[in-house]
Amino acid sequence: MQQRQARVAVIGAGPSGLYAAAALLAADMPVGIEVLDRLPAPYGLVRYGVAPDHVKMKNVIRVLQKPFDPAQIEFLGGVHVGDGGVPLEVLRRHFHAIVHATGSSVDRALGIPGEELAGSLGSGAFVSWYCGHPDHTKLQPLLDHPGAVVVGAGNVALDVARVLAKTADEMAETDVPDPVLDVLRSSAVRDIHVLIRRGPQHIRFTPAELRQIGELANADVFVHDDGLLAAGVEEPEDRRHRQMLDMLGDWSAAEPAGKPRRIHLRFLRSPVRIIGTGGRVAGVVVERNAIVDGRVVGTGERETLDAGLVVRAIGYDAEPIPGLPFDATTGTVPNVGGRVVRDGEPVPGAYVTGWIKRGPTGVIGTNKADALETVAKLLEDLPGLPDPAHPDPADLRAALTAHGLRPVDWTSWLRLDAEEVRRGGLRGAERVKVAELAEMLDAAHGATKG
Repeated sequence: MQQRQARVAVIGAGPSGLYAAAALLAADMPVGIEVLDRLPAPYGLVRYGVAPDHVKMKNVIRVLQKPFDPAQIEFLGGVHVGDGGVPLEVLRRHFHAIVHATGSSVDRALGIPGEELAGSLGSGAFVSWYCGHPDHTKLQPLLDHPGAVVVGAGNVALDVARVLAKTADEMAETDVPDPVLDVLRSSAVRDIHVLIRRGPQHIRFTPAELRQIGELANADVFVHDDGLLAAGVEEPEDRRHRQMLDMLGDWSAAEPAGKPRRIHLRFLRSPVRIIGTGGRVAGVVVERNAIVDGRVVGTGERETLDAGLVVRAIGYDAEPIPGLPFDATTGTVPNVGGRVVRDGEPVPGAYVTGWIKRGPTGVIGTNKADALETVAKLLEDLPGLPDPAHPDPADLRAALTAHGLRPVDWTSWLRLDAEEVRRGGLRGAERVKVAELAEMLDAAHGATKG
C-alpha cells in the first residue's frame, strides 16, 4: 500500500522556518512542504535583521536556500496569513499540519516620559529601515542633530551604533537601499552614546561585535565606567568575557585619535526621561546606577545628554497569531516542545518554532536545534492527524487567488534577486536591496523597468 504524502505548511521564511522545512525534508516519510511568507523575499531575520556590513553572517543564506534550488520545497512569498490575507482556518483545510515561525518583531518600550516624541524609536524599526524592510521605508530617522543615544547592552545596540558611526562611502559597499544611503550621507551625528545599565563586568556583547567598533576608521571609542576598570574588576571565568574586558581596558587607557565621530560606552547608566522641543527629541536625562546585592539601583545622580535621536535596543515581543493561544507575559504561543497547547491540551496540527516558540533569545544557529525538536513532535503526530479537505496544491493556489493574493514563487524571487544584484553592480556592491513593496513585486513578476 502506497504511503500517503503528508502536506505541511511552514509560515515564515526566516531561519527558524527554513530550518524546520529542511528537517521535514529529511524525514523518512513523504512530506509535501510549502513555505509561506508575507514578504516577497525569503530569509527573514538574516535579510532584515543582520547588519548590512556583516557579510560573513549573511553567508548562512547559502545553507537556508538549499532545499529551494532543486524545487524540493515550494516558496510562496507575498502571502499574508490572517487579517487582510488568507485566514488561518482556510489554510488548515489544505494541510495536515502547520508550523508557525513568525518570530517576535515588536520593539519593547522603555516606559519613560517622552518616549513618544519624534526621533525616539525601537531598534527593530531602525534596523529594519537600514536593512531595507518594506514595512519601514517611510521611517526617515532624524539624523540632523550631532548627538544620538542608543539604549541597550546587546549586539543590536552595537550594530546601531556602528552603522551611525560609519561613513556613507563605507555603507555604500553593503546592500543598503539607495534612499537609506542618502539619509546616512547627510547625517549630522557625531557623538553616539550607548547607555548600558550594568557595569563592564556584566556586558552581554560578543567579542567579535565589540571588537568591530574599536576598528572603525571613522570613530573613536570612549569608555565611561566610573573608573571600575582602572580599579580592577573581578576576572570572569569565561574567556570571551575576559577578552572583552581587555578590549575595554585598552580603549579606556588609549588616547583618542581625533576621528570625526565618537562612540561613548556609558556603563551604569539608564535613561529616565526623554526631553523634547517642538515635538521631537532634544535630549535624554540619564541616571547613574549602582549594583547592590546583584540588583541595579538608581543613585539619583543625573545628567542630560544632548541628542536628536534615541534608539532603544532592549528586546522584542511577539504579536498574537489569530486562531492560536498566546501568552502575553512571555510573548510566545504556549507549547510543549513545539506542539501548540491550549489549556494544557495539544491543538491538532499546530506547531511553533523560533522566537514565537521560545521568546527572542539565542543566535541564528539556535533555531536549528529548536526546529529539529518541533519537527520531531510533528512527525510523531503525523500518522494520527486527519487528512485535510483540500490536499491538492492547485486548490491552495485557487484559495490564495480568491483572497486576492498573487504568490511570489521561487522563480519569481530569483528575478527579484537578480534585480538586486544588478543594482549592486551599478554601485560597486554585491547587491543593493529593493525595499519598496511595489518595486519588489514588479521585479519578482517581471515588470521592472530600466
